[in-house]
Order: sequence, then C-alpha cells, then structure tokens
Amino acid sequence: MLDKLRSNGPTLTSERPALSEPKLSLMGTRALLLEAPGAFELGQQKRIWSLADETARWADVEETVLGVTNLLVVFSTPPRDLEATKAALLDAWHRLPEKAVSGRVIEIPVVYGGELGSDLAAMCAYSGLAAEEIIAIHSAGEYTVCAIGSSPGFGYLHGLDPRIFMPRKMVPSLRMLKGTVTIGGMQAGISVSTGPNGWNAIGWAATPMFDLTRSPPTLLAPGDQIRFLVERIEL
Repeated sequence: MLDKLRSNGPTLTSERPALSEPKLSLMGTRALLLEAPGAFELGQQKRIWSLADETARWADVEETVLGVTNLLVVFSTPPRDLEATKAALLDAWHRLPEKAVSGRVIEIPVVYGGELGSDLAAMCAYSGLAAEEIIAIHSAGEYTVCAIGSSPGFGYLHGLDPRIFMPRKMVPSLRMLKGTVTIGGMQAGISVSTGPNGWNAIGWAATPMFDLTRSPPTLLAPGDQIRFLVERIEL
C-alpha cells in the first residue's frame, strides 16, 4: 500500500513545517478522517482543499469527502499498512500549500427578521446588539463556502463577524423553512429543506440552494464567495 501511495501520491519528507498535528481517526475499515487542528480558520480549510486534490489521485483511494476543516479519505480496500497510510496523510498535510480557489461571487437577497427570522430577538439578548446592528453586520460580511454537506446543496460559510456569534440551540426548531438564513456558532448558512434545525434563524432568502432542474443542481461550490443583500427588514 505504501509503495502505491509513494508512486501515486506524496513523497515522505524528513523535515516538516512547525504546524500542529491534525487528528486521524479510522472510520470503519476503509476510511480515514483527518481533522485539522486549531480553530475554524479559512487557512485550514484551504489546506484541506489541497489535501483532497492530492489524495484523490492516490492509488486505492475510492473517494474523498470534504468537510469543514476535515477530510474523509475512503480507500477501495482496507489499507494493508495503516500506520504508513496515516504517515503519508500527515506528510501531505504538512507539505502541501493552501489551495487558492477563485470561486464565483453570489449575491443572495434576504428578508431579515419577521416570522422567518424568529431567533433575531434571542441574538439581540445574547450579543447585546440591536437588531439593526446584527443585520448590518451580517449583510456587510463576505462569506466563503468551505464545504457542501449536511443536506444536498447546503453550504457551510466562513466569515461570520465574531460580534454576532450565536451558539446553536439546545432544543432545535422542529420545522424551519427552506431558505431560512441562519447562524450556528461561527458559521452562517441557508437551509436547503424544511425540517428540524438547531441553527438560529435571522431571515429568509428566496434563492434556491438546490434545484434538480439545474445543472449542476447545487447553487454553491467550495470557494464561492457569498454576499447577503438586504431586501427588506421586518422588525
């Protein structure tokens, strides 16, 4: 296995940059999950993008699955030498540069507040900011799509201003509508389908994130830049 990795992927290096070690976890018998160290940072995500590109070319790699500062590498057969495979992944993590992605700029109009922004008042109480301030801060940001997951077309967005950080709910909403603009911790998002959701609703967007009649059906892709526009405010 290691010979295949060396011939089709990385060459192990004797010296590494002074970066913290990521966590590696065996998932079943055929997959390894690499989780980037440290906080939710765009630089870590760009390194994950580079690692996904390289490992996808390795022999015996069946699939790579991008997550938020993590990567699942699925092998076609269980690695014969698990420790050597882990070492190759760690070497690639330290060796590869951050991937520069020139994504599209996508503008999404939002109706802030109102019935579909039902958690805006709770955010005001938590942050100490007025609703108008939260909306101004959220709509002034530029967000990067880190990964698509959770449900088809859902983009995990980096770039939230720390002033409007809001923990995820202890008790999720049972029926949050498709298109709800949300904040969960230090991430922003737009719900793709109607159903239970533990993120905080601050508004609603009519722009569909997933449409089977479109090619591709997902609107967002990793590396895209998202800007939220104030369509209307309902307070």
